[in-house]
Amino acid sequence: MAARGHVQDPNDRRLRPIYDYLDNGNNKMAIQQADKLLKKHKDLHCAKVLKAIGLQRTGKQDEAYALAQEVAALEPTDDNSLQALTILYREMHRPELVTKLYEAAVKKVPNSEEYHSHLFMAYARVGEYKKMQQAGMALYKIVPKNPYYFWSVMSLIMQSISAQDENLSKTMFLPLAERMVEKMVKEDKIEAEAEVELYYMILERLEKYKEALDVVRGKLGEKLTSELQSRENKCMAMYKKLHRWPECNALARRLLLKNSDDWQFYITYFDSVFQLIDESWTPPAEEEHSLEGEVHCSIEQAVSFIEERITEESKSSRPLRGPYLAKLELIRRLRHRGCNDEYKLGDPEELMFQYFKKFGDKPCCFTDLKVFVDLLPPSQYTKFIRQLLDVIPLAAAAENEVALPGDIKALQQHLCVVQLSRLLGIYHAMEKKQKLAVVRELMLRYRHGLEFGKSCLKTELQFSDYYCLLAVHLLLDLWLEGEEAAVWQCLTLLEEGLSHSPSNAQFKLLLIRIYCRLGAFEPVSELYSSLDAKHIQHDTIGYLLTRYAGSLGHYAAASQSCNFALRFFHSNQKDTSEYIIQAYKYGAFEKIPEFIAFRNRLNSSLHFAQVRTERMLLDLLLEANISTSLEESIKSMSLSPEEDDIPWKELRDNRDLTVLFSWDPKDRDISEEHRKLSLEEETLWLRIRSLTLRLVSGLPTLGHTIQPKNSEKTAENGVSSKIDTIRALLQQLEAAVDSGKKFLEQKIQYPVLGPPPTRMAGFFSNGSCQCQTSLFYLVSDIYELDTNGLEDSAEIQERIGNSFKSLVERLTDLFNKCKGDLIEVRDGTLKTHPNLLENLVFFVETISIALWVSSYCDSVLRPFKSNLQKKKKKKKESSVAMPPVFTHFLDYVTELQTLTSNVIDHIKGLEIILTALKLEELSLKDTLLLQEEKKFTKTVQGKVQSSYHHSVQEIGELLKKRLDTIKKLKI
Repeated sequence: MAARGHVQDPNDRRLRPIYDYLDNGNNKMAIQQADKLLKKHKDLHCAKVLKAIGLQRTGKQDEAYALAQEVAALEPTDDNSLQALTILYREMHRPELVTKLYEAAVKKVPNSEEYHSHLFMAYARVGEYKKMQQAGMALYKIVPKNPYYFWSVMSLIMQSISAQDENLSKTMFLPLAERMVEKMVKEDKIEAEAEVELYYMILERLEKYKEALDVVRGKLGEKLTSELQSRENKCMAMYKKLHRWPECNALARRLLLKNSDDWQFYITYFDSVFQLIDESWTPPAEEEHSLEGEVHCSIEQAVSFIEERITEESKSSRPLRGPYLAKLELIRRLRHRGCNDEYKLGDPEELMFQYFKKFGDKPCCFTDLKVFVDLLPPSQYTKFIRQLLDVIPLAAAAENEVALPGDIKALQQHLCVVQLSRLLGIYHAMEKKQKLAVVRELMLRYRHGLEFGKSCLKTELQFSDYYCLLAVHLLLDLWLEGEEAAVWQCLTLLEEGLSHSPSNAQFKLLLIRIYCRLGAFEPVSELYSSLDAKHIQHDTIGYLLTRYAGSLGHYAAASQSCNFALRFFHSNQKDTSEYIIQAYKYGAFEKIPEFIAFRNRLNSSLHFAQVRTERMLLDLLLEANISTSLEESIKSMSLSPEEDDIPWKELRDNRDLTVLFSWDPKDRDISEEHRKLSLEEETLWLRIRSLTLRLVSGLPTLGHTIQPKNSEKTAENGVSSKIDTIRALLQQLEAAVDSGKKFLEQKIQYPVLGPPPTRMAGFFSNGSCQCQTSLFYLVSDIYELDTNGLEDSAEIQERIGNSFKSLVERLTDLFNKCKGDLIEVRDGTLKTHPNLLENLVFFVETISIALWVSSYCDSVLRPFKSNLQKKKKKKKESSVAMPPVFTHFLDYVTELQTLTSNVIDHIKGLEIILTALKLEELSLKDTLLLQEEKKFTKTVQGKVQSSYHHSVQEIGELLKKRLDTIKKLKI
């Protein structure tokens, strides 16, 4: 709770038990205790607020809000009440109410430093930058402390960042902030490093790079001490902006003389050398080269400088990688300029070989050399790998032919070579038998390497884990080539690897991807939980879970996954506000724009929009059976067909598509083109799903109205505009579907570990799309029938009747695409059909939409029928001809019921087959499984079988609910 120790309030002793109950989560007792206290002390405002907190936490939000507003209206100024109200409003996600609270407090106690600073922070939470500026200055006038003055300056910068008009930002807000800081500089009142950082930030944003450079190089720059090389880095940035390449070069050179292992300065050094060469710059004859000292402006000098760094490194007690890699980087740049032959820097192959001899036992050796392998000619790949293998001290084991490493250093060296072999495409070029032999060898090396990690903790990775991962990658290649058993071998090896290395995230991520590809979601939830994803990772890798959650029939797990992701996105708003406040308190001003940008990036996240949309569709699917419950569900979600809350133009793809290690050559790896295409596909699919959700949310708004729609009375109700909204959304859906179909015509194949494709292809191919679109068109026709009445609507009735028939046919076709065995054993190999599962999920969704639309039809036709029956009684006729639409509807409902029953029977059949299926221990035909592997194979197959069984059960349960509702649809 709030910090209370410093407040000497006479009521503090009385309030303490309530605080304790709230802190311990005993909210009911807190409410009771507060009620007791309020009976004796009616005017104890804080007790009321603490009671409101208890009510809020027990789900009684309206009561809590009413009680809080009762206290807030009294404009309290005691610290306890203000702190408690602040906590309550935060929990209600109503930070704007805190500002009103402290505005009133400041008016009553105008000289309170504490209340003024609380008011400033309250404005910071809601992003009221102008008011923050005013509050900061008011605070500075009361207590003239530098931090308060600079809070106000920073608020001006925030106004400039958030201003829509960039011109206004650069002509008003930033110049004013600059003048405010200059005033302090002239008066010699600059005290802290944060204040210099703020001055630098203003000048940089105003593009006054020379002035910013003068600040950093001058007396004020001496205060920049908290970060290593902070001053030099800022100078370097300004030199680059000003294109002062001589200074840039001299400074980089000077910093490399101090530390020849700092890679960023090598890059700057090379960039500046080649810029100076291109500009034909020559050093002055008598003066100093530059403000920063000597300048290198020729290739000869650059070559000489790098050679000197290598010579110096050889004398160093600790081996440094930078100089050797810099030599390779220089060769690459010279080659790019077409002038490598003039300067004999050496053969890249030999240099990489020497580098391997020196650093091959370090795990970073592979990632270092990976950048430069394009310097090798393809004809030399095999020779290069053989050359590396020759220098590794491997001793042949007695019982087999494979030469194994004797220590961890040799193991790391060999691992580096194996990774390079994969990167250079040597494994890709092999035949199937050779690949299997390599898999066997890699697993032998993996199991041998486990001996070196016997003393490792469970949280540590085994030294030989990469052997297992590389073996799995080779098996994935075989799977893509049509070897079905290879995928089961992948899962077997990964489960084995995970048993020895329970903290290996790569094993878990690969298992998640492969299980999902096979349609088994059950083991995935547990694997994802064990990853213990933190904060931003829910956005960057969350897609691995949420993409498959609902689409494989695990509705409860899908709901949990979406909630988990949404909790992070919703807390982002509150958390970021706290980071901003901390940044103000501690003077980390340069971080504030970063926090704002971070918040905006998350709010515009593609994944956030997807999860929000899928979660609402899922909730409707699970909770809304008939139109009344549909209406309630839509109301509780605050859904409106007119409103589109997805920021389409600002959507950000925050997915980490390289989270899975890959050693594939460039032509097989994820390219920038794959990323663009995946984003386009995801956006198209999101648009289709969002429009579907909005169309469903529009159904309850139509309702049946007895008055004809063209009368003035109903036009005022806006019902006619509702159908216009539905029709407009339907047109948008058609356009989105057309765009989706055009996209799929490209037949894009992503790498196996690249971005997972969306469900769009299945949605089109199984007929769900046509069914759902037809259902929404049917809504429009029913509405028309409702408008025109039964007398003059023979044509509409016929159209509706045809729509009913066509819908049943389409739904039957969709069901036919769900038929088949989910798992089958063919020639001793297990084959799964996850697409059947996805089709079943689409069927459930489509039948649910059909039910909601049918419910709307029922609400329109029922009053018509009751009117006809009244007429029949008045005329005392034995038979009044019933319009055909009633027969059409009843036939349609009967067929819908029969079809749903058939699907439920099919699902029961699948359950029986899955329960009875005795999975054999399967392996690659060419491989004899070890006893250890057999155990894991059995585990893997059991998990897939159990997951399928669970999916089918959940789908069946949901369909039974739908069937019960369909049976009630009798006019």
